[in-house]
Amino acid sequence: MRRRGVSGVVKHLNMIRQAKGKTPRRPPPKKPSNTQKDPVGVYCRVRPLGAEDEECCIEVISNTTIQLHAPDGLKANRNGEFKETQYSFKKVFGIKTTQRELFEDVAKPLVEDLIYCKNGLLFTYGVTGSGKTHTMTGSPGQGGLLPRSLDMIFNSIGPYQAKRYVFKPDDKNGMEVQNQVDALLDRQKRDSQTTVPKTPTTRRIDPEFADMISPAEAFKADGVDEDSSYSVFVSYIEIYNNYIYDLLEETPFDPIKPKWNGAGTPLRNNTEFIPPQSKLLREDQNHNMYVAGCTEVEVKSTEEAFEVFWRGQKKRRIANTQLNRESSRSHSVFIIKLTQAPLDADGDNVLQDKNQVNVSQLCLVDLAGSERTSRTRAEGSRLREAGNINQSLMTLRTCIEVLRENQMCGTNKMVPYRDSKVTHLFKNYFDGEGKVRMVVCVNPKADDYEETLLVMRFAEMTQEVEVARPVDRPICGFAAGRRQRNQAFKEELTRRLEDRGGPVTGESPTVLSQLLQSFPSLPASEIAGPNDDVTLPRLIEALEKRHKIRQMMVEEYNKTANMLKSMLQEQDGNFVAKENFISEQRGRLGEKDKMIQNQNNEIDRLEKKSKMLEYKIDILQKTSNIHEEDKRSLQHELDSREQRLQRELSDKRRMESRMQGIVSDTKLKWEKECERRVNAKQLEMQNKLWVKDEKLKQLKAIVTEGKSENRQPQRPSREKDKVPPKRSVSPSPVPTVPPVRPLHRRSHSAGGERWVDHKPTTNVDLDTVMQPNLPNAIKVTAPSEKALSKCDKYVLTHQEVASDGEIQTKLIKGEVFKTRGGGQSVQFTDIETLKQENPASASRKRRSSESGPSHEGERKDGDWTDVETRCSVAVEMRAGSNLGPGYQHHGYPKRRKP
Repeated sequence: MRRRGVSGVVKHLNMIRQAKGKTPRRPPPKKPSNTQKDPVGVYCRVRPLGAEDEECCIEVISNTTIQLHAPDGLKANRNGEFKETQYSFKKVFGIKTTQRELFEDVAKPLVEDLIYCKNGLLFTYGVTGSGKTHTMTGSPGQGGLLPRSLDMIFNSIGPYQAKRYVFKPDDKNGMEVQNQVDALLDRQKRDSQTTVPKTPTTRRIDPEFADMISPAEAFKADGVDEDSSYSVFVSYIEIYNNYIYDLLEETPFDPIKPKWNGAGTPLRNNTEFIPPQSKLLREDQNHNMYVAGCTEVEVKSTEEAFEVFWRGQKKRRIANTQLNRESSRSHSVFIIKLTQAPLDADGDNVLQDKNQVNVSQLCLVDLAGSERTSRTRAEGSRLREAGNINQSLMTLRTCIEVLRENQMCGTNKMVPYRDSKVTHLFKNYFDGEGKVRMVVCVNPKADDYEETLLVMRFAEMTQEVEVARPVDRPICGFAAGRRQRNQAFKEELTRRLEDRGGPVTGESPTVLSQLLQSFPSLPASEIAGPNDDVTLPRLIEALEKRHKIRQMMVEEYNKTANMLKSMLQEQDGNFVAKENFISEQRGRLGEKDKMIQNQNNEIDRLEKKSKMLEYKIDILQKTSNIHEEDKRSLQHELDSREQRLQRELSDKRRMESRMQGIVSDTKLKWEKECERRVNAKQLEMQNKLWVKDEKLKQLKAIVTEGKSENRQPQRPSREKDKVPPKRSVSPSPVPTVPPVRPLHRRSHSAGGERWVDHKPTTNVDLDTVMQPNLPNAIKVTAPSEKALSKCDKYVLTHQEVASDGEIQTKLIKGEVFKTRGGGQSVQFTDIETLKQENPASASRKRRSSESGPSHEGERKDGDWTDVETRCSVAVEMRAGSNLGPGYQHHGYPKRRKP
C-alpha cells in the first residue's frame, strides 16, 4: 500500500510534467525584410615604427581619420610637389591601442551575432609586415582577435554545450542530430582510438600559446538561449597559388609508396612531410559556398580549439619549410561553426529534428600581404607567388568595385567572384548572408608609402559597399524555461530519493503519514474460532469503508488535479500571452532602440562630419591666410614692378622724343641732301639734253643747206615784188645792247587776298623789269604762326641756277588753313617761274656751237636760223609734274612764218 501511494505521487508528478510540456506552440516572430543594408565596416590599425629614426608617412588626426604625407624622396621625384591625402574609417586604432580594445570594437559584435545564429566575416588586409598576423593571432599575453573570439564563445555557451557527437557534420555544409545511443558509440570509438589525441581533462599549457588571454580581459555574451544546446566546430584552410589546402587533414600513412617534397626529391622517411591535396569548392542546397571534404573538428573548450588552430599552424610552417615558401605568401582562413538546436519538451535531450538545427559561422581571414615585386626584387617561384597573390587581391578589388558600381549607379553587372578562390568562397557574405568587417593594417614607414596608398584607396572604396542585413532565423515554439524546469524536477526527485533512502522516487514521510491517518483504523483481525462470524465481516466492512474513502480521495484528487491542470494551462496560456506581449513590446522596444541607435549614429556621423568640416575650415582658413599673405606680397611686388615699368616707360618716351628729334633732324638733312643731288642730276640731264638738241639742230642745218644749194638763182625784181626773206628759226645775232625796260605788269598772284611774302635772306635781288607785286602782304624772312594767322595766302620766293647758268626765280603759292589743334597749315597749289636771259650770252653760245671744222661752200646754220627754231622743246611750269614741283613738259615744233 505504501509503495502504491508513492508510485501514485510519482505518476501524478509525471502527469504534471506532461501537462506542462504540451503547452501550445509559441508563434514565431515575423521574419524581418532584408531591404535594410549596412556598409562594410572598415577599421584601420597603425603599427609602431621598427626604429625611432625611421621616416614616418602616416599621421593619426582623429579617431576616424588618418593623413598620409609623401616622403621627401618621393617629393623630389615629383618636382617638389607636396601632397597630403586624408582617409576616413569607422574607427582608427593608433599605436597605443591594446588587443582588448581592438577586439571589443571590431570582433565582439560578430561573436554576439554568431551566438544569435548570424554569420560574420572578418579579414585583415595590408602590405607585408604591417601587423596583420599579430592583429589576428597575437602573442602570449596579447591574444589577438582569433583566441579572444574563441574564449568569448565558450564563456557564453559553456553550461549549455551538448555532449560530443550529438551533432555530426553531414559533409554537405550541414549538421545532423544523432540519438543518444549513436553519440555514445561514437564517443566510445573515439576513446578506443589511440591515434586520435583525447581532449585533456586538465589544461595543458603550450608555451607557444600559453596565457594568451588573462581572466580579467574575458568577455561573455548576454541573452544566450538556455533552452538550446550548442556545439562548436572549427576548420582551418589555406589558399596558396589559388589552391585550397586543409591544414587539419590527417594524412594516411603508406609504408610502401615513397613521399616527395616540393623540390622533387624523396623525403628521408615517410613520416616527415606529405604535401596536402587541394580541395574543391561546392555549393550547398542554400546556395552557400563551402570547401568539400574539409576537416571539421568538434571542440569543447578554448584551449582545445586553440590547440587545433596551433596544430594547423605547425603543419603550415612545416609545409612552408619543405616547399621553400613564406607564410605571408598565402591566405589563411579559420572557420568557427556554432551549431545549436532546441531541447525537447522535457528539456532533457536535443530535439531530433534536422530542420530545427541552426548553423552559424564566423570566418577569420588573414589575407596575404600585397607588395610590389619591383621593390622586393622577387624572382622565380617567389615572383609567381607574388603574382598569384596580387591577382587574387586584384580580383577582390574588382569585385568590390563592381558591387559599388551596381549599388551606386543602379547597374546589374556580373560580379567576377569565380575569378579567385577567395572571392568565390566568401561571395555569400557580400550577397547578404552576414556582416563583413575589414581591419586595414598599415606600416607608417616611408618605404611602404606607395603600397599603403593603394591599400587606403581600396579601403576607401570598400566602405562605400553596402551589404544586406542577415535575416533572423526562426526559433522553436516550445515554452521557455524547459531546461530550468527539468533541472528543478531532477533536483526534487534527487532530494526525495535521498529522504526516502531508496532507489525509487517517492514522496516525503510527512505527506505519507497524513494520507495514512485519513483512513479509518483497522479492527482486530484475530479469529477466535471457526464459528467467528464477527471478525471477518467487521474487517470487510472496515476495508470497504477504506476503499470508499480511497475512491473518494482519488476522485477528489483527480478533481483537484484536473482543476490544477486547467489552472496550470490557464496560467501557462496567460504566461504565453504575456510572453508574446513582452516579446512584442521587446520587438517594439528593439525597433525604438534601433531607431535611437540610428539617430545616435546619425548624430555621431553628423558630429564627425561637423568636426571634419571644422577641421577642413581651419585648413582652408590657414590656406586662405597663406594665400592672402602671398597675395599681399605679390601685390607689393606687382606695385614695385609697375613703378619700375612706369619709370621705364617715361624713360622710353624721353628716349623716343629724343630719337624722334634726332631722326627728324637727320631726315631733314638727308632731304636737303637728296634735293641737292636731285637738282644737280636734273641740271646734268638738262645739259645733256641741250647738247643733244644742239647736235640735232646742227644736223638739221646741214640737211637744210644741202637743199638750198640745188635751187636756181632768180633775177631780182622790182622793189614791190620783192618777197621778204624767210625768217630763220634762230634770230640773227644782234649786237649786245642793254635791254629795254618794258612797262610794269602786275603778277598773276596779286589779288585782294592778304599774302605772306616769304623771301629768304639768301635770295639775290634781280634788277628786272617784271617783279612780283603783292599788295597788302606781310613780308617775312622765315614763316611764323603769328604771320600765318593774319593771312589766307602764302608765297615762297625761291631762286636756283638754271641749265644755262642763269638764275631762275620760282614763286611757290599756297593757301593757309586753320587746323583743329588751333594751329596753321599751308597747302601748296601753284608754282610760277621767272627767268632772265642775256642775249649776248645766247649769241656766244650759238657761235660756240657753230664753231668747228666746215667744208668750203657750206653755210652755217647760225646765219639763217633763230632761237625759236633751235628750241624745239618748250618748258612750261605746271602743278603736278613729275620732274619737280610744278613741272610739266610739252614738246611741239614751232610753226614758221609764211
